[in-house]
Amino acid sequence: MASIVIILAGVKAASAIVVPFLLSVFIAMACSPIITWANQYKLPRAIAVVLVILIIVVFGLILAALVGQSMNEFSQNVPKYREQLVEEFAWVIGQLDKVNIIVNKEALISYLDPGAAMNMATNLLSSLGGVLTNFLLILLIVVFMLFEAESVPKKIHIALDDPNMKIQQIDKFLLSVKNYLAIKTLVSLGTGLIIGVWLYVLGVDHFLLWAVLAFLFNYIPNIGSIIAAVPAVLLAFVQLGPATAGFTALGFVVSNMVMGNVIEPRYMGRGLGLSTLVVFLSLIFWGWLLGTVGMLLSVPLTMIVKIALESSPDTRWVALLLASDSDEPVVHEGEALAESKEQ
Repeated sequence: MASIVIILAGVKAASAIVVPFLLSVFIAMACSPIITWANQYKLPRAIAVVLVILIIVVFGLILAALVGQSMNEFSQNVPKYREQLVEEFAWVIGQLDKVNIIVNKEALISYLDPGAAMNMATNLLSSLGGVLTNFLLILLIVVFMLFEAESVPKKIHIALDDPNMKIQQIDKFLLSVKNYLAIKTLVSLGTGLIIGVWLYVLGVDHFLLWAVLAFLFNYIPNIGSIIAAVPAVLLAFVQLGPATAGFTALGFVVSNMVMGNVIEPRYMGRGLGLSTLVVFLSLIFWGWLLGTVGMLLSVPLTMIVKIALESSPDTRWVALLLASDSDEPVVHEGEALAESKEQ
């Protein structure tokens, strides 16, 4: 435990280096299946890597320009939205007074600031933009990782020269992490696209901004969609009224139910679930350790820890504690027999 504390202190002190590296690792893992798919069609790896990087750069620049403009406009309008939201909040309190529910307006607003969610969204995206100032460095690391992705499993097998280490476990670990990130990225892209189109149809301002927020927070299951929906619903409430705010919330609920409960489990399969409590605690922990990027990568990072713990019979009990009730790590019959013989 003392060693873990020392390591975490070192990671926090070196977060300026660790955060770009972690982003590069996750981007490379998410892009790796595309490179593998291209190689199946006899496309040279170098050409496939260059094409993937070009697509990332072009779409990244276009999206950054559009979202950057929306974020600047939103940041300038936040004080106005905040005042309007407080006024609407006062109207709700007035309606409660009519049914003899007496609420102190000043005290309630001081404890529950309805404009805080909008400020949180702005600060979060600004912090993420600060991290992406190292975009060139992250891109170069991703390129080198993609070029050497084929040799990584072989290097790990050689490095972990342990007679008790099963090569199948290493392969399963790497494949599980890669599949999780690739599928989660595609599901998040689909969620962001649906939210963006829905908000555009409803006429909510800065729909691109909320689509990007929905894409990023979809990496945080259970509570991520709620966090992403709050500022968009509040803006719809201020801009277009309660009815549009209700339709906005309905769009978030339906898209996350379809993508998270139908599409994702169909392709993700079992063995990758975390309990809701673990998700929330991991969000707090990784956010404290690595900042905004740590919050966005909290579940993938915890998932990697869980998959690594599941690969060894000695640590599988810890993975069981992290798993959800419906997704417990499975102990294979052969491993259970071997453990009973040892006992």
